[in-house]
Amino acid sequence: MSDESTTQVNDTDVTDAAQAGESVDFAERYKDILGKVNETLDKVDWGQAGRIGKVVGIFAAVIVAQILIKGILDTINLLPIVPGLLELLGVVVVGQWSWKNLTTSEKRSALVTRIQTLRKEYLG
Repeated sequence: MSDESTTQVNDTDVTDAAQAGESVDFAERYKDILGKVNETLDKVDWGQAGRIGKVVGIFAAVIVAQILIKGILDTINLLPIVPGLLELLGVVVVGQWSWKNLTTSEKRSALVTRIQTLRKEYLG
C-alpha cells in the first residue's frame, strides 16, 4: 500500500516539474516571438498603410456592391414579365443610340473623332 502511494506522489511531482519547465519554455518562446514581431513591425513603412487601407476598402466596397446587384437582378428575374421588358428596353436604347450616331458618314466620323479624343485624354 505504501509503495503505491509513493509511486503516485513521485509521478505527480514529475508531472508538476515538467509543466513548470514547459511554462517557462513557453514564456521564453513567447517573448522571442513577440520581439521578432515588434522588430518586423518597426521596419514597416506606415506611411503606405493608408494607401493599402484605401485599396482594401475599395475592393471590399466593390465586392459588397456586386453581391447586392446580383441579389437585385436575381429578384427581378423572378418576376414574370420584367426580364423581357428589360431586354426590350436594352434593344430600344441601342437602336436609338445607333440611329443618333451611325446613320450618316458625318455622324460616324464625328463618333470616331470623339472616341480618339477620349482615348488620347485617358491613355495619353
